[in-house]
Amino acid sequence: MNRTISVVTPVYAGGAKYLTEAYESIRDERERLPAGWTVQWLVQEDGTTGQPLRALPDEPWISTGMASKGGAGVARTMALPRATGELVRTLDADDVIMPGGLARDIAVMETHPEVGWCVSAGLDLLPDGSMVPGPYDPPEGPLNFEALLTAFDEDVFPILAQHLTARTPLLLAVGAWPALPAWETMAAVLCCAAVSDGWMVSAPGGIYRRHSGQTTSQPSYSEVADLRDLKVIVQAQAQALHSAGWRWP
Repeated sequence: MNRTISVVTPVYAGGAKYLTEAYESIRDERERLPAGWTVQWLVQEDGTTGQPLRALPDEPWISTGMASKGGAGVARTMALPRATGELVRTLDADDVIMPGGLARDIAVMETHPEVGWCVSAGLDLLPDGSMVPGPYDPPEGPLNFEALLTAFDEDVFPILAQHLTARTPLLLAVGAWPALPAWETMAAVLCCAAVSDGWMVSAPGGIYRRHSGQTTSQPSYSEVADLRDLKVIVQAQAQALHSAGWRWP
């Protein structure tokens, strides 16, 4: 029986410009997975227009869904009831998986059964076509909750949270992606780290596209929440989980 990694992608009406490239990167990854593995792509509209989903081909490994608009975190979480994979991997609608990215995540999770999640390095694709690595990427190896929490507090979060791969039961146990107006990907990573060891995959697992149309570059993005309150709630939730003393599994 095949084992599955479920890739979760939120998209909104007007935000599907690069969705075909995301599709092509996952389609190509299907041929690179370890023997006995398959991929499922969960594309969830943040909204109910159906518009961004029309660009996708009708293929059995692609599952689409819609729900009332609530932000990217809500859209990701609303996709999880359709997940059949033992692993869940995030991918933004304007990003792509690097060749071998999924296979490397799977290999780490199989080699280190004690870890509940991993994050791969990313490359920033700049508007001029150049690509640069993340400024704070840690080396290959274990990821520590206290170090991640300190880095978050100092605004130098060292990993690309959009590249999270987690064991599905762990992700569900920590509440998946919280219903926050921003930073929900970092919050999900910190909550996973609060109760489970993680692993840094130093080889780039994807390309993070920086462009004028992305949500985080919009002038309105800075107004989504009081950033001080947002930082407080992200830290408080992660610290509460860690202080509870419960460990996964």
